[in-house]
Amino acid sequence: MRKFLLYTTILALIVSTSCNTELRRIEKSNNFEKKLAYADKLFQKKKYNTAQTLYQDLLTVYKGTEKFEALYYNYAYCSYYVKDYVQAAFHFKNYLDVFPNSPRAVEIDYMQAYCYYKQSPKVSLDQTNTMKAMAQMQTFINNYPTADKVAEANLVIELCRRKLEKKEYSAAELYYNLGFYKAAGIAFKNLMRNYPDSDKSDGYKIMAIRAYFNYAKNSIEEKQKERYETVVSEYMDFADHYPNSKLKPEAEKFYTLAQNNIKSLENEQNKEKSNQ
Repeated sequence: MRKFLLYTTILALIVSTSCNTELRRIEKSNNFEKKLAYADKLFQKKKYNTAQTLYQDLLTVYKGTEKFEALYYNYAYCSYYVKDYVQAAFHFKNYLDVFPNSPRAVEIDYMQAYCYYKQSPKVSLDQTNTMKAMAQMQTFINNYPTADKVAEANLVIELCRRKLEKKEYSAAELYYNLGFYKAAGIAFKNLMRNYPDSDKSDGYKIMAIRAYFNYAKNSIEEKQKERYETVVSEYMDFADHYPNSKLKPEAEKFYTLAQNNIKSLENEQNKEKSNQ
């Protein structure tokens, strides 16, 4: 067994050394046809880093020739496969600029947009690339409404929207947890406005009601009645839009509390007037 492992290791070293020697020889060679063929071979074997290096050396050699398009196509995909999505997006866009009538144009246009999606970070970070991905995918759909990739483009847009929705929700929740209830109420209402088809929409409305209730509760007495009336108004809107929501009992609780507090405040005001 030890001898077998030793022979296997030696064989692997010989093969590796042989491959490295061949690569160095081809890199130094002026036989561009052979170098291109070897780069294509490496690309097919998914050795994208090495293939990319060779393709880069050949860009100026084949630029303007009939072989340049296929070369640049593989070169752009090398960046994508090594997960350098910034460079991949650049090369896919450049490919379209150079070969606008290519039969691969639809594919490359989609890949350019998809690279922005691949750069989309986790929810807590800046979502500029997420928004760019949505815009690029929508442009793709507009340009190629019958393309096979339209369904995938729509899915990417939906996934991006969900991420932006989570980002916005996190901001609204933070306002609420920090006790900035007015800002939280506005933020949750904006969530509803920005994502009207969300299956969490009634939850956002409840959070807005809860935030406005706490805002009224923590206000000076002179402002409380007006702000509890906002809670009542928000509840009426909830009942109108979500009559069958499982959250309706919670909304009714805040509505009842707000109504009772309004009556108590009105009674206090009437007593003060009677004593004057």
